Amino acid sequence: QVQLVESGGGLVQPGGSLRLSCKTSGINFSAFTMGWYRQGPGNQREQVANIGGSGHTFYTDSVKGRFAISRDNAENTVYLQMDNLKPEDTAVYFCKARRTYDTETYWGQGIQVTVSS
Repeated sequence: QVQLVESGGGLVQPGGSLRLSCKTSGINFSAFTMGWYRQGPGNQREQVANIGGSGHTFYTDSVKGRFAISRDNAENTVYLQMDNLKPEDTAVYFCKARRTYDTETYWGQGIQVTVSS
């Protein structure tokens, strides 16, 4: 059974930091590109960042220089370090696993991140 379990969300003040984790099980983790997506109130789900099995990364423009994605293949976990958070970062954040050589995809259940004073 495939599971993606996010943790680390919560309420933080503007300028603060959070570190999201996504622990996976049931997949060959190193064969998957891992990504973080978010969906804010009234918005469509958008890609935030992803990281390939070799470590190649992508970031959407709005988070460049503030967020950092990383992965630990030994722990089957992907992380999203979020610094200098802004109110517009408020959203439900989702972890996504997509197998590199085909379209097999799995999603986590999502975790709330709220940036507010």
